[in-house]
Amino acid sequence: MMPRLLPLALAASILAPVPAALAQQVPPPRIVVIGEGESAIAPDMALLSLTVMREAKTAREALDAANAAMAAVIAAMKSSDVASRDLQTGGLQINPRYNYVNKPDGTQEGELVAYQVSNTLSLRVRDLEKTGEIIDKAVTLGVNQGGGVTFANEDPSKALTDARKSAVKDAMDKARTLAEAAGVNLGKVLEITDQTYAAPPMPITAKAFDRAGAAEAVPIEAGENSYKAQVTMTFELK
Repeated sequence: MMPRLLPLALAASILAPVPAALAQQVPPPRIVVIGEGESAIAPDMALLSLTVMREAKTAREALDAANAAMAAVIAAMKSSDVASRDLQTGGLQINPRYNYVNKPDGTQEGELVAYQVSNTLSLRVRDLEKTGEIIDKAVTLGVNQGGGVTFANEDPSKALTDARKSAVKDAMDKARTLAEAAGVNLGKVLEITDQTYAAPPMPITAKAFDRAGAAEAVPIEAGENSYKAQVTMTFELK
């Protein structure tokens, strides 16, 4: 009879540890919190978008006029100590312009009256004090569209680091508060997910360009740029 009992004994010895193994696979209690941080610093460059638009009877005439005006603007930018690496053509468009006339049958007839050529220059101004002066000079030389102005930082890494540290501290403070309120102890950090981004830059509307014909340069205020960080942290609960 003993040989028959041996397989049963082996089966029992193999199956016995299974419940303990399953228990070890159950994840420990945990808490997930989101922390937020922000750091603001003064910008160190201005990003400008300047457009010259010219209209003429032919596309050739319009293009020649736009080219001449933009060449003068680029030369003026360089004379204002804007480096060549900070100047970039942002777009060139050639569009016909039609005059539409209503016909007796209710339809419209389009008559080609002119061609419009737009040439856009994007530039970085690293000396913020010259921003208003550069805008004023550009408009005087023929810039008549665009006007987008934003402020940026060449190296925002320190501000981003400060924002991340603040976000982690915020998450840990929240986790401690929640654990204390629940009557449990906070354990080790199990996971951290970082989501860091820069807030939208502060724009100046094209209305500033309407004043550029005045004797004084366009008034410009750079303000501050905000860099925000968000972290999701998972803590073990004891």
